[in-house]
Amino acid sequence: MKTRDQIYGKEAAELLRDITTYHYLLQEQLLRLYPGKEDKIQNLLSFFVKQGRIFFDNSTRLYHDGTEASPDYEMLAAVWVLADFIDRTDYHSSTDFPAKLIFIADGELYEVLYAAPGNDALLEHALSRQTNDAEKRIVIVEQPEQIAQLSIPDVTAYCTVDMQNGAVQYFKQE
Repeated sequence: MKTRDQIYGKEAAELLRDITTYHYLLQEQLLRLYPGKEDKIQNLLSFFVKQGRIFFDNSTRLYHDGTEASPDYEMLAAVWVLADFIDRTDYHSSTDFPAKLIFIADGELYEVLYAAPGNDALLEHALSRQTNDAEKRIVIVEQPEQIAQLSIPDVTAYCTVDMQNGAVQYFKQE
């Protein structure tokens, strides 16, 4: 007979890592980050909430690590992009501004950035001051019309994220 640790050990550690790395996540995001393991993840979420290791906020419907900060909706959007690549992803983590998160998929490093309307100049300035380690950049915009106003180097794709269902729509700059 297998113990709980033998059954859930790897997923449990990874799930806790994801929640502490990104601080706030929706259940649907967590399920999409573990394709084919949805039942295990739901059981682990319930177990960790009962243990007080993670928390669930009924008003926002978010699981979180107990951090005092409020939810970062730009990070939530970036996690939806990550979920699109999760079946090819070897590693992922949050990172410092200007990127929200990074991941390695198919041996290539991706940065996911969020271009909030009105912050275009700040984002472009921050990117001009850093060395470009990422092989590919994915930039989240709120509206496709923003793309023409952006001047960001090494962009693989721009995208919009539907925060209701996690659908990501990708665009290339012409």
